[in-house]
Amino acid sequence: MTAATDTVALATRPTARARGRSLLRGLRTPEAMTGLVIIAVTILLGILAPVLAQHSPYEQTPDAFLPPSGAHLLGTDEYGRDLFARVLFGIRQDLIVGAVAVPIGAIVGTVLGALSTTSRIVDTIIQRAFDVSLAFTGLVMGVTVAAIIGPGMPAILITVALVNIPLFGRLSRNAIRALQTREYVVAAQIVGARPLRVLFRHILPNALDSLIVQAALSLSMAVFIEGAMSFVGIGIRPPDASLGALLRTSITFLDRSPLYAIAPMIVVTAMVLAFNLIGDGLNKGLLKR
Repeated sequence: MTAATDTVALATRPTARARGRSLLRGLRTPEAMTGLVIIAVTILLGILAPVLAQHSPYEQTPDAFLPPSGAHLLGTDEYGRDLFARVLFGIRQDLIVGAVAVPIGAIVGTVLGALSTTSRIVDTIIQRAFDVSLAFTGLVMGVTVAAIIGPGMPAILITVALVNIPLFGRLSRNAIRALQTREYVVAAQIVGARPLRVLFRHILPNALDSLIVQAALSLSMAVFIEGAMSFVGIGIRPPDASLGALLRTSITFLDRSPLYAIAPMIVVTAMVLAFNLIGDGLNKGLLKR
């Protein structure tokens, strides 16, 4: 019965090849290509930070606020630390947040959203929990988490994951409900497939398009949340390098070292813009076909 069920449903649902073509079409749009180039360069800078940086990001010297030179491409900060090295290692922090927290939030949120479609009682409980979570903005959620477990990278990771869970949960729930009346779903139900098998085998794979777009946008939001939390002092703390922490400490020294603020600001802006461009491109390829 299981094999027959899958055969009937798979014969009528969109193929993985068609979805792959839509994904490639989205990635080939000018917006997505631009975003991919920016992100690829940023990732390489972060990964190769130990090779590209001529100095340790923690090494303090008496030479505070040196101007840009061959030895210090962006100059030095108030402790004589190399700003170029600190920006490169700060990129690594954002890459860690995006690579760890966003997938966790996406997986947990998608599973909860899928489960909420199986029962009215379960749906009510999960949706009310999402309502409570969505009442917190990213920064307010970060303050709450940091107050409970203390500032630092764990607080950022938990905050980003918690912010993304209701986003992916609501999105997956709505996408699944929209797909429940499609022909391939009805065919699987008619031949006796179990509800959970229909959900995870035939419906959820076809709801991935909107989730992929949201993942790109969530990566952009993760960069913003890390920067905001570090900026207000509840994220990554000195002496660790962070783009948000660099922006925070640079405010006092704008007149002495403009690059102190400009360099991390450019990187943060570029990363946020790039992920949004990728999301726009994927939206055109996956959702507007």
